[in-house]
Amino acid sequence: MNQFEDLPEVKRLRKKHNLTQTALAKLAGVSQSLIAKIESGRVDPTYSNAKKLLEALHGLEDKNEPKAEQLITHKIISVDKTDIVTEAVKKMKANNISQLPVTDSSSITGLISESNIIEKIAEGKNPNRLQVADIMEEAPPIVSKSTSLTAVAELLRHSPLVIVAENGKPKGVITKSDILKKIM
Repeated sequence: MNQFEDLPEVKRLRKKHNLTQTALAKLAGVSQSLIAKIESGRVDPTYSNAKKLLEALHGLEDKNEPKAEQLITHKIISVDKTDIVTEAVKKMKANNISQLPVTDSSSITGLISESNIIEKIAEGKNPNRLQVADIMEEAPPIVSKSTSLTAVAELLRHSPLVIVAENGKPKGVITKSDILKKIM
C-alpha cells in the first residue's frame, strides 16, 4: 500500500480545516505553488514534500479529534474485591450499568461485569457465596486525559470500559455509551 494514497485528498483535507494554500504551505514548509500544482494534478511531489504535506494535514486531524478528557464520566462507581458478588449486582442495578471496576486499596485491580456473573450462575455457583475477586477479570485499560478518541474507541473494542488516570490516580471512566453520546 502506498503511504501517499492521500495525496489526491490534499485539497479536500485543506478545505476541511479551512486552510488556504498559503497557510498549508507555511504549515508544511513547502511553496504555495507546489500545493496548487499537486491539487490540480499537474505535478507529483518529491517524497519529502509529500511527507511534509501529509504530516501537516494529519497533524491537524489529531488536534481536532476529541480527547479522553472530553469523553470521561468523572464519577467512578466501583466495588472492592472482597465484596460479595450480590453487592456488585446491587450497584450495577442502582446505577444502570453493566460493569464495575474492582478496587483494592483505592487502586483498580480488575473488572466485574454482568457477563462474569451470568457465567458463574450458569456454572451453578451461588453469587451470595462468591467474592468479587473470585470472578473478576483483569483490570481495564488505563489511559491519560490526552488519549485520542480513536485510541479509546480501539481499546473499547476489547474492553467494556477504559479508566482515565492522571498521575497514576483514576479520574474517571469511558464506556462505549460515552463514545456514542459524544458523536450524537
